[in-house]
Amino acid sequence: MTENTRTRVRTSEDERETERSDESLSCPECSGRLVNDEEHGETVCEDCGLVVEEGSVDRGPEWRAFDAQEKSQKSRVGAPTTNTMHDKGLSTNIDWRDKDAYGNSLGSRQREKMQRLRKWNERFRTRDSKERNLKQALGEIDRMASALGLPENVRETASVIYRRALEEDLLPGRSIEGVSTACVYAAARQAGVPRSLDEIAEVSRVEKNEVARTYRYVVRELGLEVKPADPESYVPRFASGLGLSDEAEHRARKLLRNAKEKGVHSGKSPVGLAAAAVYAAALLTNEKTTQAAVSEVADISEVTIRNRYHELLEAEESLGLA
Repeated sequence: MTENTRTRVRTSEDERETERSDESLSCPECSGRLVNDEEHGETVCEDCGLVVEEGSVDRGPEWRAFDAQEKSQKSRVGAPTTNTMHDKGLSTNIDWRDKDAYGNSLGSRQREKMQRLRKWNERFRTRDSKERNLKQALGEIDRMASALGLPENVRETASVIYRRALEEDLLPGRSIEGVSTACVYAAARQAGVPRSLDEIAEVSRVEKNEVARTYRYVVRELGLEVKPADPESYVPRFASGLGLSDEAEHRARKLLRNAKEKGVHSGKSPVGLAAAAVYAAALLTNEKTTQAAVSEVADISEVTIRNRYHELLEAEESLGLA
């Protein structure tokens, strides 16, 4: 076949393809022009209105962007990374249920294969002792944060603090559980949703004294900025646990602000002050509660509540606000 013959054959094939594409872009009824109705996901004839195709897939993003910077910020190619997982969520997880994508049970040979894959996947996910340490610690942080009802940002912060402690070699001589608990305590303090040491020790696998000791060590070595706990940050949780009204919660906050103005809060446990303020506010707003109920919610002794209760009322009286 000569070069001219090949050229003519290619030209005729191109013409036929062009004709077919033109036919696909024209209405089969009136040969009118077809347009895409993106709002309804249909291809319709512009002249006679015939719906040629429906249910088309919108392959564009579900968000809108009005400039290049906004578009670059919103573009994404997968799930976001997270510090709460030792591999930051970039590895593969193989489900423990022996079922396929349609929910059907796997055969015996497939089950054996998946079991081998799970085993090797777990081995590859933790390549060295540092990664195994991190995996165990982040699991502890997630467990304690769930038990304490802490938000996601606190878990992220606690995970970052633990990673820093691991990188700076602060773990030798200390237990993984102890450092994990200290990180959760510090992260909750930093986020403004503090939990008392007693509450932290309840869900931890280590003693309260070890938690306090490890917390001081981690804060000092990493140079963390942790402000003293504000008694007012405990009030909403205690009031909610006792079923008190917004008026009582507002009154408790006012009592604590008066105590700060008089300097009564200095050297006192913020948990004890918050519990006493909630109890005093309930009495002042004629809402029924007992010292025993407040003690149970705040996890603090009734003696402490009584002592702080009198101090708060005295501070308010000295300001002439009672």
